[in-house]
Amino acid sequence: MRRMWFLFGLAAGALAAEFPQAEIANALVHAKIYLPDAQNGYYRATRFDWSGVIASLEYKGHTYFGVWFPRYDPKLHDSITGPVESFSALWFDDAKPGETFVRIGVGVLRRPDARKVNDFYTYEIVDTGRWTTRAAADSIEFAQDLPGTYSYRKTVRLEKGKPILVIEHSLRNTGAKVIDTQVFNHDFFMLDNQPTGPDLTVTFPFDVHLDHEWPGLAETRDKRLVYLKELPQGQSVFGEMKGFGASAADFDFRIENRKTGAGVRQTGTLPLSRLHYWSIRTTACPEAYHHLQIEPGRETHWQVAYEFYETR
Repeated sequence: MRRMWFLFGLAAGALAAEFPQAEIANALVHAKIYLPDAQNGYYRATRFDWSGVIASLEYKGHTYFGVWFPRYDPKLHDSITGPVESFSALWFDDAKPGETFVRIGVGVLRRPDARKVNDFYTYEIVDTGRWTTRAAADSIEFAQDLPGTYSYRKTVRLEKGKPILVIEHSLRNTGAKVIDTQVFNHDFFMLDNQPTGPDLTVTFPFDVHLDHEWPGLAETRDKRLVYLKELPQGQSVFGEMKGFGASAADFDFRIENRKTGAGVRQTGTLPLSRLHYWSIRTTACPEAYHHLQIEPGRETHWQVAYEFYETR
């Protein structure tokens, strides 16, 4: 198993070198970030925001993100790494087959038929808008402008002298329709490339409840989610979590691996609208959702922060 992981890592590393990317660092953290590119970018599918895709991040010898999936294709919906975000489709139901709808962070897409929107389908991209990036030693700023629709800004930065990565967002409605969307961060944590199992614990600031049980695999204990065994290949733990309130203070998750000592705390400035949890053997993902409603001419701001630490 270790040899398989080693060879997989070599292949992923060689592949990563082929795509537009940049690096940011401070005294404690080093990260590689893929850049949006409609022709050559690492991710060119239509589920996730193209900006701020983190290929890898290291802190004190620990790694936190990487390739968790078995097959890579730049136009496959989940061929992506790191803490990436997805906005629900805009105006899909208003579009007839052959007409267009919008996904923030991707652009204008074509509706192919009368079926419901499918996040796992890669739609034809009609217009990606205008992407620009500006990189500094410890930060990268991304901007996507889709004239007459929205202006989206994202900055991924490291705090000076601290093991903290912050993702700052702004979204301005430059069109005539209300922007009403849900945005969630999939995270795709891979703490030290360890398999998901009893060494991994996820902690919330509230007593968490599940919409269903995962017999023999995992369970909740007050504020914690714990695994009862290593997840076998092909098995998953997925469900909607309840128990959070209306305050942004409940967006405060900790994921720790007691075997390696790697830990990360994730916080945000917006209250949760939904909370899903999904994990397979290679990755663990608390998925925090937020509801955004932006009137024409208005702008909203939010941020998500990751604090990396050691548990021992």
